Amino acid sequence: MSEPASISAAIAGRYATAIFDLAKELGLLPALEVDVDALSAALASSAELREMVASPLYGRGEQASAIAAVSRAMHLSVPVTNGLALIAEKRRLFILPQLLKALSALIAEAKGIETAEVVSAAALSDAQSAELAAALSASTGKTVKLNVAIDDSLIGGMIVRLGSRMIDTSVRAKLASLQNAMKEVG
Repeated sequence: MSEPASISAAIAGRYATAIFDLAKELGLLPALEVDVDALSAALASSAELREMVASPLYGRGEQASAIAAVSRAMHLSVPVTNGLALIAEKRRLFILPQLLKALSALIAEAKGIETAEVVSAAALSDAQSAELAAALSASTGKTVKLNVAIDDSLIGGMIVRLGSRMIDTSVRAKLASLQNAMKEVG
């Protein structure tokens, strides 16, 4: 991870922990989960919101009023609204994607759910997804949720990341391994 990205993730992690702890204290974890999902969807679908969050061209006041308007329009909970206001005041709205990811991880951990990042060469059927989730759940003892992405450069197979573990069964990795073995021989 690059240094600026890791710094952003660390900052986002601290804000996420504060927002999560406040929501938990107020008994608003279900509302927090709804807010995180709604904000993630809004960020994914709105180029204007992504630009406002990421662009340094918007001033502190513009960002604060824009994020306050978004919070009102989406009826976000108090911990999220106040957290976003503070982040905007500190000119750190650029961490919003990392903040949402960190909040999702904290919510999942509180619910006993672990998220596996799966990159496959082809789309997985519902049956394959269910089978993979069941196998991962059996190995971890937790409920496993899959985040699936498709990367046709893998040629075949998949890469599964679950916590600090990674399983790479892709054809691309096997070909790279063979290529390295051939280099060592001759």
